Amino acid sequence: MLAPLSLVPSFGFGDRLGLATPGHIAAVRGTGFAPVFAQQSVRENARTGRTPQQVLDDARRAVDAADWNDPWGADADHLKTPADLPPFVAAGYTFFTVDPGEHVDNAADMDPPPRLRDKAAGLRSAVGIEPAELVALYVDGSAPEPAWGRFDETSLLRAFVKYGRAIRHAVEMFQRLSELKGEFDFEVSVDETDSPTTPLEHFFIASELHRHGVRFTSLAPRFIGRFEKGVDYLGDLGALAADLSRHAAVTAHFNSYKLSLHSGSDKFSVYPLIAARWGRLIHVKTAGTSYLEALRALAEVEPALFRQILLLGIERYPVERATYHVSAAASQLPIGLEDHELPRLLEDFHARQVLHVTYGAALSRYGVEISAALRAHPGVYIRNLRSHFARHLELLR
Repeated sequence: MLAPLSLVPSFGFGDRLGLATPGHIAAVRGTGFAPVFAQQSVRENARTGRTPQQVLDDARRAVDAADWNDPWGADADHLKTPADLPPFVAAGYTFFTVDPGEHVDNAADMDPPPRLRDKAAGLRSAVGIEPAELVALYVDGSAPEPAWGRFDETSLLRAFVKYGRAIRHAVEMFQRLSELKGEFDFEVSVDETDSPTTPLEHFFIASELHRHGVRFTSLAPRFIGRFEKGVDYLGDLGALAADLSRHAAVTAHFNSYKLSLHSGSDKFSVYPLIAARWGRLIHVKTAGTSYLEALRALAEVEPALFRQILLLGIERYPVERATYHVSAAASQLPIGLEDHELPRLLEDFHARQVLHVTYGAALSRYGVEISAALRAHPGVYIRNLRSHFARHLELLR
């Protein structure tokens, strides 16, 4: 049943080919996670040439064929403008992820107090509140200091300047969506920004969304360290564990939304930390890792086609990487592998990121051939997906 998932623990499966849902179903059965089978962003739709309706229809066909009777979701991911909403609403999506990252003032992290005060004064008309009103709301030293810290005037102005316009944009997106649709899951994502969201800033964002009447199901902060595409976490796990605990404390304080991990693919070292700290208030979003499992299948059954895709990826990587958080170097890819060795490239850091971010070029040039090969060997793709996501989901339980 396609429906909003509310606060049930949930897991998003991206499917850029329209062929992955059978493998996703095989992986998620019996895990206790509510699945989001249809999940694609405006950016992904543009690069794959698929429409929101096609994405949802592909997932629904697989769900019906598998006799899946539990609730499942459809996520219109990383929506940036009100104009992005109607095609997803018309198709029947149930989960809407708003990305106001373009409205975040990343420079606020380093602005001195006089500059913050000037910027805050300039925001009054845009966000509809005076800085002095915010101070009255948030600067209060009478209560014990919470786990996420306490505002003084400077840290409050910094949060206001950094996220004020982004919050206003999220409010407007929610209001517009409410005009178009009844019940839905609503996520606010600030994960694709230059600097981390501190737990105190998380508290400010959640407080302001609530104050403006936004009913949000999940919030995706930008956590410390590097959550790059297609590979495990890069950073200090001890520091991350402490940060995740403070973010969890904020979420527990409100107890009305889930924490959402974006770029959640393959973050195997992080999942036990999340499971221990976030409990049931959790949503994890993956995307390109299902495409990489498709390429793993191609490396097994169509090595010549896989080699063509790899060469195209190396060629396109310098351009395509510009819109992703990645650090791979195409020059570091292993070369000269025999056919039987090709699947192991899908374990290589550099190969995974190069192939991950160049999917648009690969599908544009070889999409027909890729789909034909996977349809000819459905068991291989399903096996790979089940194994890969079982590893994700087991560590999150």
